[in-house]
Amino acid sequence: MEGGIHPAEASAFRECFSLAWRNPYVLRLAFSAGIGGLLFGYDTGVISGALLYIRDDFKSVDRRTVLQECIVSMAIAGAIIGAAIGGWTNDRFGRRVSLLVADFLFFVGSVVMASAPNPGLLIFGRVFVGLGVGMASMSAPLYISEASPAKIRGSLVSTNGFLITGGQFLSYLINLAFTKAPGTWRWMLGIAGLPALLQFLLMLFLPESPRWLYRKGREEEAKLILRKIYPPHEVEAEVQTLKESVETEIKEAGSAEKINLSKLLKAKAVRRGLIAGIGLQVFQQFVGINTVMYYSPTIVQLAGFASNQTALLLSLITSGLNAFGSIVSIYFIDRTGRKKLLLFSLTGVIVSLGVLTAVFHETTSHSPRISKVETAHFAPYTCPDYRSSSSASWDCIKCLKASPECGFCASSTNKLFPGACLISNSTVRDICHGEDRLWYSRGCPSRNGWMALIGLSLYIIFFSPGMGTVPWIVNSEIYPLRFRGIGGGMAATANWISNLIVAQSFLSLTEAIGTAWTFLIFGFISVMALIFVVVFVPETKGLPIEEVEKMLERRALQFVFRKRRSDELDKGGTTVTA
Repeated sequence: MEGGIHPAEASAFRECFSLAWRNPYVLRLAFSAGIGGLLFGYDTGVISGALLYIRDDFKSVDRRTVLQECIVSMAIAGAIIGAAIGGWTNDRFGRRVSLLVADFLFFVGSVVMASAPNPGLLIFGRVFVGLGVGMASMSAPLYISEASPAKIRGSLVSTNGFLITGGQFLSYLINLAFTKAPGTWRWMLGIAGLPALLQFLLMLFLPESPRWLYRKGREEEAKLILRKIYPPHEVEAEVQTLKESVETEIKEAGSAEKINLSKLLKAKAVRRGLIAGIGLQVFQQFVGINTVMYYSPTIVQLAGFASNQTALLLSLITSGLNAFGSIVSIYFIDRTGRKKLLLFSLTGVIVSLGVLTAVFHETTSHSPRISKVETAHFAPYTCPDYRSSSSASWDCIKCLKASPECGFCASSTNKLFPGACLISNSTVRDICHGEDRLWYSRGCPSRNGWMALIGLSLYIIFFSPGMGTVPWIVNSEIYPLRFRGIGGGMAATANWISNLIVAQSFLSLTEAIGTAWTFLIFGFISVMALIFVVVFVPETKGLPIEEVEKMLERRALQFVFRKRRSDELDKGGTTVTA
């Protein structure tokens, strides 16, 4: 990353994959470290399906929304701590050691979750998994970035994003595979320990980041690794530039090891880099992505699909599109640049959230009515809240919101016709199914339920190539070497804190103001994110770190869509736009 200017050519994507033939060592480093992204993605996706069956096994979880949110979000709380600690361990002990620790924590957490006899121990295991995911989330892209040739750096770091989305897709496949197995959710959560074990074994035989080694005075080790990464005619230039970069840092800071918050904020380039890096990570979460990933089957059920298996199968489609989007990112990241990809992504996200808002508004405003005749047909099982109500204007939505103890048994003629408001338990559900009726306890029948799936799919298609991967790439290349670990750690911590807020509040928001208004809020935040990217995020495509520093030193507002060339920077040239 500290080498000379490497223009991101149109052939960067092809060159990245031809590297498998010319230098498989680089891809081995990238994909081994990228398994950390797979852990991240698998945990994000698997809990969405497992939660459906955890609710069936633990009635206390089914009846308390807050407990459901805790099971999801305690992993995120652990990730906040893991990301914060990861910044320190990456700088002190190295990127490789941080990944090994992350794998150990993730494996322990998976074993605890799979054997949990109660919700309390399940939540405890989720915290351990979160610690591992948090450390891996910032260590993996950092390791890949520092072990990649500059002109294909974006594409290789994008492999981490691909493995995140691939992990999510894999988790939905695993969820579907175990829907009929005894101990359904235990298998779903326990099998997560396998990729952690695999990465642990792979990383034992891989070297440390060459740039971290050079900063620690282990120059010969660093040079040995750089010789494996770069062609022979480029190695000496990389070593010399790296040497000059470290010497400059020592000269400016007095000591390469003295890093504190005041120095971080006093350096103009670092401060502006943190604004861009942390801002991107915060907006990545607040545009609502992990409501889709953590609660995708639940959202599908809210849209009117009653079956757990159907909800998981339909969620597999959105997860597959997410993985496809990350492949698109690998192609475009070094071709069009980071900023254009972000703007395209956010524009599509805004449109998609508008579609979801409209669909869920229609779903709640045209809910099937409650029929006294239909309810009387199941007289012994009538929902107590409906029985004691004097109002005749109940519909399915009002029935489900009246109490967690109430469910909707649809008409046997047509699911959109008036149905019955009954007690919600497995006995009544089986009786309802026995008469060839559909049973709803988490959402109501809708004629436009498929539009919700289209909205979710559009959201993922637009989010994944841009906002899904670019924030991690930008944070792996926007900070000076001496601040890279702590800067990336701060940004990753901000990401996980934002993730926690969204995950812990989504179900409560949908209950309080409705699903439509919740998605509308995400839409307004997406508009704010679009403005933020235009103003504060620099284009780092193909730029070595010194060029990024110069760019940030000269401008506070980044109305720039194409990187400046070094001669323009040296002359203080005017802004260049695409």
